[in-house]
Amino acid sequence: MTDIEIARQAEKMDIQEVATSLGLKKEDYILYGNDKAKIIKTPTDRQGKLILVTAISPTPYGEGKTTVSIGLGDAFHRLNKKAVLVLREPSMGPVFGMKGGATGGGYSQIVPMEDINLHFTGDFHAITAANDLLCAAIDNHIYHGNELGIEEVTFNRCLDVNDRALRRVLVEGRNEKFNITAASEIMALFCLANDLDDLKRMLGNIVIGYDKSHNMIYAKDLHIEGALVTLLKDAFSPNLVQTLEHTPAIIHGGPFANIAHGCNSVVATKLGLSLGDYVITEAGFGADLGAEKFFDIKCRKAHLSPDCVVLVATVKALKYNAGVLKDDILVENVEAVRRGLCNLEAHVSNLEKFGVPVVVCLNRYDTDTQLEQEVISEWCRNREVPFAISSAYCDGGMGAENLANVVEDTLQLSKDFHYLYQDEKSICDKISKLATEIYHASKVEYSDEAIRKINLLEKNNLSYLPICGAKTQYSLSDDAKKLGNPSDYTIYVRDVELYHGAGFITIIFGNILRMPGLPKHPNYEKIDFVDSKIIGLN
Repeated sequence: MTDIEIARQAEKMDIQEVATSLGLKKEDYILYGNDKAKIIKTPTDRQGKLILVTAISPTPYGEGKTTVSIGLGDAFHRLNKKAVLVLREPSMGPVFGMKGGATGGGYSQIVPMEDINLHFTGDFHAITAANDLLCAAIDNHIYHGNELGIEEVTFNRCLDVNDRALRRVLVEGRNEKFNITAASEIMALFCLANDLDDLKRMLGNIVIGYDKSHNMIYAKDLHIEGALVTLLKDAFSPNLVQTLEHTPAIIHGGPFANIAHGCNSVVATKLGLSLGDYVITEAGFGADLGAEKFFDIKCRKAHLSPDCVVLVATVKALKYNAGVLKDDILVENVEAVRRGLCNLEAHVSNLEKFGVPVVVCLNRYDTDTQLEQEVISEWCRNREVPFAISSAYCDGGMGAENLANVVEDTLQLSKDFHYLYQDEKSICDKISKLATEIYHASKVEYSDEAIRKINLLEKNNLSYLPICGAKTQYSLSDDAKKLGNPSDYTIYVRDVELYHGAGFITIIFGNILRMPGLPKHPNYEKIDFVDSKIIGLN
C-alpha cells in the first residue's frame, strides 16, 4: 500500500484521548475537528529527556529522519514510556515540488497525513500573511512621504510554493525578490519566540532597511508589531496530532535548514519537555546544517540542553557518497559502502564537538544486504559509537524497539553540552569556526558585498549574534558535487543578511536559493482528488 493508503486506513484515536494521555485538560486545548487540536497551555519547568534526530548528508533517495523519529517515539510508547514527538510542519513547496510530504512513511507516520501536508491548521498561511503585511506597510510608508527616510529595503515578500519567476521582481522601481515562506524571517523568529510578548518584541526588531546614513530602520518604527502578532496569535499555539500507533505528536513551525535554522518552534519543544519523559525532535537536512543550528541557534536562544543525538544513515546514502550512480545504487557493493563511511565519520566527529552522546541508526531498506549492513555495524563498533537498526517504515514502532533501548542506554552517559563558538567572537571568527570545523574547509573567501555588510553589522555592534549558514544540503561544502568528506578546499561567502528580529546573522555560502524552482516532473502531476479522496500525496 502507498503511504496515503496506510494513513487512511489507520484507526485514529479521538484527539481528546490523546490530549488526556499527556495530562492535558479540556481548557488546555482548542479542537480542530476530532483529530487535531491547538494546545494553549503554557509550558511548565518540568524537563523530560531531549533527543535530537539528525542525518548524514542528504541524497536524492531520502534518509528517513522523520520516519526514524516517529518510529522511535512509537517504540518508546510500546515500551510504556511517556514519549512525545515534536516535529516541524511541512511546507507546500516541497509537497507539490520534489521532496514530497513530511509526515513519515509506511507504518511510521503521523496522521491526519493529508491535512498536515496541505493546509493543516493554517499556520503557514498566517506567517505568509504577516510577512506580506509588513512588506505592504513598508511600501505604504514610502508612498506617503517616507518620513523614516528608507533608502534601502531589505525585507522581502514570501510565498509557500516554489516559483522561480519570483526570484527577481520589480517593485515600485526597485529590484526585490520573494522567499519561500519557510525561509522568511518571520518563520524563523516565530519558531524562536518563547511566548507572545517575546514574539511581538522580535517582530518589532526586524530590520526592514537602512537610511542614507546606513542607520537601521525597524518594523517597530512603522508601529506594526501589534498587527503582526494579532495575525499570528492563533498560529503560535502548537498543534497536537498522533502517530499511527497513537503516540502524541506536537507539530509546529517549519523553517528550512539549508536557508534558515531548520527547527520546530521553541514553544512546542518546551511544551513537549513539560509533558513527556522522552521528547523526540529533529533538525532539517544533514547534521552540518540542521543539527549545528539546533545547537548554536535554537538551544542558545531557548537555553535547551539536548541529552542525546540520533544520527540516521542509509546504505544507499553511503553508496551515493562513494560516487555510485543511480542505476547501480541497489546492487550490492560492500566496498562502496566502506568508501562512503567517510561521510558518516564526518558527521559523527562534528556532533561529538558539541559534547552530546551520539547514536548511529541505520534506517534499513529491503534492498540492503546483510554484508552491507555489517560494514556499518563493524565501523560503529570499532569507533565505539552506539549503533542500532530501524525498520520502522515496514514494522512501525516494533521495528525501532532496539533503537529505543540503545537510546535509553545512551541517555545514561554523561554529557558536556556546549556551543561551537561563544557570543563575543567576531563575525569572521564565527564564520571561520563553522567553515573549518563543521564544513571542513581549509580557507574562507568573501565577496566585496559580504565584507561591506559584515563591516556594517560590526559598526552597529551586532557581532554578538550567532550565525546561520545557508548553503547546499547535499555536501558538507558549498558545492553540491563535492560528496563524501571534502577537505582542503576554499568556501565562498557570497552574501550576508541580518535577521535581527530572529536574532541571528545569515551567512550565504555559494549559490543557495531561497525561492526554489520546480523539477521537470513535479509531485503536483501525481496529486488528484478522485471519488472524494486525495490520491498521489506522499
